Amino acid sequence: MPRSTNKVASRARRKKVLKQTKGFFGRKKNVWTVAKNAYEKGLQYAYRDRKTKKRNFRALWIQRINAGVRQYDMSYSEFMGKLNKKGIELNRKVLADLAMNHPEAFKAIVDSVK
Repeated sequence: MPRSTNKVASRARRKKVLKQTKGFFGRKKNVWTVAKNAYEKGLQYAYRDRKTKKRNFRALWIQRINAGVRQYDMSYSEFMGKLNKKGIELNRKVLADLAMNHPEAFKAIVDSVK
């Protein structure tokens, strides 16, 4: 009996990967072996950078809070320590948003902490 390879399924698998690599430069978009490697590497970068994104945003929020608090002669660490001691449970994302977009509300929080 002749060997069966299931051409339909293997072709569908390749088409799926080649569809995902649409927009890549050069042979990365249309040569199967190159495209597969580029696609898999892209998935690795995506996985890694989902974690990195969280780190970057936290750092950005800390910088924004620090800049907002410095106007009222306080450091970031001092502010966060007093915030926790007072029992105010606002996360860094919300505090950074208040510091940037609603300075009067942020001032009220700083005054309540002082």
